[in-house]
Amino acid sequence: MNEVFTDLITEEEYMQFRKEVGWAEFPLEQAREGLKNSFIRCLRIDGKPIALGRVLWDHGYVVYIADIIVKPEYQGKGYGRMVMEDIMKMIKNWLKPGYKVMVSLCSAKGKEAFYEKFGFFKRPNEDTGCGMSQWISSEIKESEAC
Repeated sequence: MNEVFTDLITEEEYMQFRKEVGWAEFPLEQAREGLKNSFIRCLRIDGKPIALGRVLWDHGYVVYIADIIVKPEYQGKGYGRMVMEDIMKMIKNWLKPGYKVMVSLCSAKGKEAFYEKFGFFKRPNEDTGCGMSQWISSEIKESEAC
């Protein structure tokens, strides 16, 4: 098997990852724009994408790990760990001497222990509140319209 990391993935491949793990889907155009503005680490075996990491960085002090996805048939084989190790190394390589960044992510339910192995901590704790998120759609229900 030829395992290789690339920084490229098509929007079709990305949306297939999301579909296979049961995550929200959206138009390819929207996926294309998101990928264009992300740092991608895609693990491929013999050219086939099997695991993916997507990172956003403001080039200041905020880094957000947006996606860590492993295709279901490859889960539990260490590929997610390989992607996370590669991403954490990439982030550390961005830093100039004396710099530090806050790396954040939202774990999928039940996957928190995986990220704790990389130094992440659960929120809330005595120093931080809960992480929060919201999906906003362009679809407006009749009852919500003014």
